[in-house]
Amino acid sequence: MKKRLYKSRTDKKLTGVCGGIGKYFGIDPTFIRIAWVVFCLAGGSGVFAYIIAAVVMPEEPIEDIKEQKIENIENIIEAEKVEEQ
Repeated sequence: MKKRLYKSRTDKKLTGVCGGIGKYFGIDPTFIRIAWVVFCLAGGSGVFAYIIAAVVMPEEPIEDIKEQKIENIENIIEAEKVEEQ
């Protein structure tokens, strides 16, 4: 499956841009948000880049969210089975 960059539907503060970038690179979106604030304070280029990213990046498909929730539920069930033993 091809890895794609989407705005996050679940991890968002404004539009989900930082959450989507964090998910894409496998890092905590908080670090992305901090970097974005630094860029905004250093000349305002971050504001312009955020607006462009918010407009250009597509929303995360609903199917991906459903698959993630199913995986989370399966992981919880497995963890409960291990605890019972």
